[in-house]
Amino acid sequence: MLLARDVHDPGIGFVTITRVTVTPDLQHARIHYTSLGDDKARAATAKALGRASVFLRRQIGSRLRLKRVPELEFIYDESIAGQDRIEQLLNEIRTESPAGADRPDSGGSLQTEDDDDQS
Repeated sequence: MLLARDVHDPGIGFVTITRVTVTPDLQHARIHYTSLGDDKARAATAKALGRASVFLRRQIGSRLRLKRVPELEFIYDESIAGQDRIEQLLNEIRTESPAGADRPDSGGSLQTEDDDDQS
């Protein structure tokens, strides 16, 4: 909410926070995020988040009243892009396969040529 409402940097596009990990001593926080757009937009978002980190630390410190506010490190989450690529490849495989090749017969198993010879 803080990022969406209080940071007014136009370089920050549509950002989704996917994971936050904090060290046990609360000195460092790694914030994993994804953003919409191409590589150029992703680079602009990374720079804008870097600029906003000082402001965000100040806001977190005042709202949570911590003695020491963790250093914020923003890391682009590549796992989402990998998942999208896998889904794209699976969709391509589905569209390339013949319509009846992967449909089971009434017995619930796939019918092959060897099954016809055994009768």
